[in-house]
Amino acid sequence: MARLPKLTRFNDNVLSKYQIYNSIFMTLPFDTISNTGVLLPLFHEICKNGFDNGNNPTEIVDLFFQKYQENPSDQNKKDLLFLFIQYIERQVVLFDAIEDAAFPIVNNMDGIGTLRNSKEIAILNEKKEELKKHLEDFKVRIVLTAHPTQFYPGSVLGIITDLDKAIQNDDLLLIKKLLAQLGKTPFYKKAKPTPYDEAISLIWYLENVFYHSISKIYNYVQQHIYDGEPLENEIIDLGFWPGGDRDGNPFVTTKITLDVAERLRQSILRSYYGDVKRLKRRFTFDGVQEILAKVEKRLYKHVVRSYKKVNFSQKILLSELEAAREIVKTKHNSLFIEELNDFINKVRIFGFHFATLDIRQDSRVHHKAFTQIVDDLAADGDTTFPKNYHHLSEDEQILILSLVKGNIDPKILSDEMSVKTIESIYALKTIQARNGERGANRYIISNNQSALNVMQTFAMLNLCGFENELPVDVIPLFETVDDLENSSDVMRTLYSNQAYRYHLTKRKNKQTIMLGFSDGTKDGGYLMANWGIFKAKEALTKISREFDIEVIFFDGRGGPPARGGGKTHQFYASLGPTIEDKEIQLTIQGQTISSNFGTLNSSQFNLEQLISSGIKNEVFTKDQLNDKHREIIEDLADTSYKTYVNFKNHPQFLPYLEKMSTLKYYAKTNIGSRPSKRSNSDTLDFSALRAIPFVGSWSQLKQNVPGFFGVGTALKKYEEAGRFDEIIEFYNASDFFKTLLENSMMSLTKSFFGLTAYMADDSVFGEFWKLIFKEYETTKRLFLKLTGDQELMENFPIGKASIEMRENIVLPLLTIQQYALKQIQDLQKTDGNIKEIEVYEKMVMRSLFGNINASRNSA
Repeated sequence: MARLPKLTRFNDNVLSKYQIYNSIFMTLPFDTISNTGVLLPLFHEICKNGFDNGNNPTEIVDLFFQKYQENPSDQNKKDLLFLFIQYIERQVVLFDAIEDAAFPIVNNMDGIGTLRNSKEIAILNEKKEELKKHLEDFKVRIVLTAHPTQFYPGSVLGIITDLDKAIQNDDLLLIKKLLAQLGKTPFYKKAKPTPYDEAISLIWYLENVFYHSISKIYNYVQQHIYDGEPLENEIIDLGFWPGGDRDGNPFVTTKITLDVAERLRQSILRSYYGDVKRLKRRFTFDGVQEILAKVEKRLYKHVVRSYKKVNFSQKILLSELEAAREIVKTKHNSLFIEELNDFINKVRIFGFHFATLDIRQDSRVHHKAFTQIVDDLAADGDTTFPKNYHHLSEDEQILILSLVKGNIDPKILSDEMSVKTIESIYALKTIQARNGERGANRYIISNNQSALNVMQTFAMLNLCGFENELPVDVIPLFETVDDLENSSDVMRTLYSNQAYRYHLTKRKNKQTIMLGFSDGTKDGGYLMANWGIFKAKEALTKISREFDIEVIFFDGRGGPPARGGGKTHQFYASLGPTIEDKEIQLTIQGQTISSNFGTLNSSQFNLEQLISSGIKNEVFTKDQLNDKHREIIEDLADTSYKTYVNFKNHPQFLPYLEKMSTLKYYAKTNIGSRPSKRSNSDTLDFSALRAIPFVGSWSQLKQNVPGFFGVGTALKKYEEAGRFDEIIEFYNASDFFKTLLENSMMSLTKSFFGLTAYMADDSVFGEFWKLIFKEYETTKRLFLKLTGDQELMENFPIGKASIEMRENIVLPLLTIQQYALKQIQDLQKTDGNIKEIEVYEKMVMRSLFGNINASRNSA
């Protein structure tokens, strides 16, 4: 039977089902006011028509109450708006669950970018041996971070999972019950989560999704590409930040780091225990049964209790399982051996750590802590550092730092941050002893500006009594435009240092370097951040190859394109031979986890897409920029950067964000353990502002500035010079440039200036709003001219349809949010309205949740 077009499959299995289940949902009574479900569609219609007619959010809300309510009191109005928010939040969840359920129907699980497809192409092109060779050392590392970009508590995630299954089974009765449950389950957290709470919620994904999808992919590679032969490479690694990421998070303590590592260990052993119980039902044969019973007993012991002394490890467990496998093979005709192989593969992949817990801290914090450590050691009579250390040049300090060894006692340190820093390194040692070296073997230095930043961390690690070689990778994170430009000089200094170079030989001659899209975009704008990172990767590849070091790039990517998200696998597939690509490492967070990796199907599909992007780049094609293209993108990035920096330096820039957006409300929501800015200052300081609330606030305004501002002006320069055909040629010739602009188009598609058009008349911010709108219109016009399309994202009908539906669902929510913000502004003009203002502030915060959750397909 012919397969229906993808858009038809989406319309039939997502949009149509949503209409049906939503109509059921709207009739369910969740509260005393039974007509909320009747009134919401009417409000939605008034919002839609209102914006089409150029009305502002306040006029729209007022019109609704005039038309459908008889003289409602102020309290009744507020109550109904809060109820609307509750309903819309749940409509978003319903749409999520339907989209998840339809994932394998809408997406071809064996199509382009899947492993089956890559294998078939390799065989067709007689490149199977090349493919095998590539997969011997190619890796994808997915690092789960707790950055707060999603607001679902665990109870709601559970309902989404159950709804997904019920929808797949068309179980109408269960769907109805689950929708009723959803209506009564609170969505917002009454208290701020701790980093440990964040870890628990992400471990849910490890146990319920990654444990199964990763092993399934590994088994496929082993059976169909390696023909059943053993494969030494794990192919997919997992990383984990909650509990280890100290950057700007005062709530991450050493105890929490150790507790999270222990929870990871317990979680993987519990998963193994469940598998062994299942295997025992199959392997009821002599010799094998005894081994599995012994393994089950040991796992149970270590799951139930956390022993101080560890006498059980991945190595011991594997040797037991290999012995069982040999008996099955030689004495029992390999009966059910695939199931045992699957379990052995899981133990190889996940070890006793499940996911590697990364430690991260800001270089500025380190510098301060390290300076104090030097002083405290001197005060204690220690001669590790010369008395004049602080007065030496950077080169002289680096030389001393490279030779430092010791076993520092945190008790002699006088400064709290120094104690915490040293304790976190000792925690690393403890975790390695319990979970294996892969339990925690990476130390990331954010905001890394110099070689000295890396060497201070290197010295602190060496001061903590590691025997012989240091089993930890020191990873600099380059974020700002300037730091990206200087990154290759920093690495040259490090590679030239004898002690650091020796350390790298003991780390298999590999150096991981992290690059931050979020702060890069916030600092330099969309084009400059992406091009700056591309150039930095080229320069870092060149310098690393010069020193015979394999550089591994770790990308700090967020959900929306403005933070390095968008179609990530297409980005990796478009990198040329000038960028090292033996491993793909990236952070995923918030709605990116739930949308791209939230179910077994989506997780398997998206992991395979990432693996295949590496295969495409390495085995099949190499997309290389020529000199002319380089000149163009350099010029575009430069123009865009100047435009963005001028915009950022506009006197209204920070006041606009502070007064007209939801920026300050991010700090008040209880979604993440981390503060929304790095300093405690009451005044808004751009450099201390975190990228997530920054990008998120533009997103809530439906202006998505970080994803496009400056791009239109850069393209217009070529149009005015009569050189736009060069841009068209470049766009059609380069996958890199195409993906870059297509991700920016996604930011534009999610913009809706009709929502805030009323700001054009504001006496203070009117001209500033018009400036943003003008750049949006220029960018949109030139994107359509470039692609020859009538509307944005015409070539991505599924993504476009999904975005349109989500934007449609949250239109009333956005209207309520803008209405509440305007009420706050008006109430602040006179005194005595504190109570009233608090109610509207709560309305703004509550509407934040649904808007962010609805944007899940931004990644």
